[in-house]
Amino acid sequence: MARYKDAVCRLCRREGIKLYLKGERCYSEKCGITKKSAPPGQHGLSRRKLSNFGIQLREKQKTKRHYGILESQFRKYFEMADKQSGITGDNLLRILETRLDNVVYRLGFAESRPQARQMVVHGHFQVNGRKVDIPSYLVKAGDVISVKQRSKKIERLKSLAENFNGTVLNWLSADIEKLEGKIVMLPSRENVDLPIEEHLIIELYSRQ
Repeated sequence: MARYKDAVCRLCRREGIKLYLKGERCYSEKCGITKKSAPPGQHGLSRRKLSNFGIQLREKQKTKRHYGILESQFRKYFEMADKQSGITGDNLLRILETRLDNVVYRLGFAESRPQARQMVVHGHFQVNGRKVDIPSYLVKAGDVISVKQRSKKIERLKSLAENFNGTVLNWLSADIEKLEGKIVMLPSRENVDLPIEEHLIIELYSRQ
């Protein structure tokens, strides 16, 4: 699958907000959007008023970049959400939140979603005792996510365990000593703390 390989700080500047794609760097003075907030490109300073379509498109792009997903997969998630009962926007966010790479990040086992994705791909995590190396794997309520025994010696994970602040979102539980987490329940809209206006995304796809 193709991935974005350019400087990720450009993505934050393009959306005008921090997407927290580089872990601790995003909280420091080295953050790209802190140093230069204008959108990338020679015309970055000339901000034009967006049309309704432009506003909807930017919201979709921002959400895709938060979770590190490309268009084909994002549209697939929209179609899944649209077929489920309930509010399509809420369903979409729940699907995005229950991706394995996002859950690893939410549990505090990685400093950013890109780092979590890399660690999943490298096979460091298990779901219910079985190795899963697919970042897009969707977890379910009751699933247990754990670090493989051999991977517990990795310095990065040991450091994260030592600096863990003891708090995760209320739809998750974490045992940092065991490097293990559990999906207590599926997340609701109130559990998603990202600045996303999902109704704009639904409106965009509905008009296509």
